[in-house]
Amino acid sequence: MVPADFKALIQRFYHLQTERLETHRLFEEGHEAYLRTGPRYDFAHYRQLVHEVTQAFSGISTDVLQLKARLHSEFNRPDLSEHVEKLQAKEKHKLELTAKLQLARQQSQDHPEDEDCQEKIREIKHEIIKNKEALSEIMQDFKYDSEECE
Repeated sequence: MVPADFKALIQRFYHLQTERLETHRLFEEGHEAYLRTGPRYDFAHYRQLVHEVTQAFSGISTDVLQLKARLHSEFNRPDLSEHVEKLQAKEKHKLELTAKLQLARQQSQDHPEDEDCQEKIREIKHEIIKNKEALSEIMQDFKYDSEECE
């Protein structure tokens, strides 16, 4: 029998991941809106969005790290804790890649004649796809390992 607080912790983890995905989506949509303000970009508005997104990701990350510690110490589940640690690293990389892609998109919009910009965008998009595949794999492993004792 799985303790109720363990189940609640696992559900909290999934909720935080959903929150993270939603925040990421809002970040991408905000950047698209920012690009539509070019060539005289509304940087003040975008900077506010970046601030809000940073705060949201920071809060989610703090909660996930606390959850990771509880999985390890309270529930003696270093396997799940390790999945969470790997996920955190991949999520951080995903955010870095997103920022690189946003810069490349703006550069491409500002310099449409520059072929290197398009190539750079393709490369970053490919890295993002690989990152998302790795995230999905980690989530599958987490799901499998967390359900194994039910």
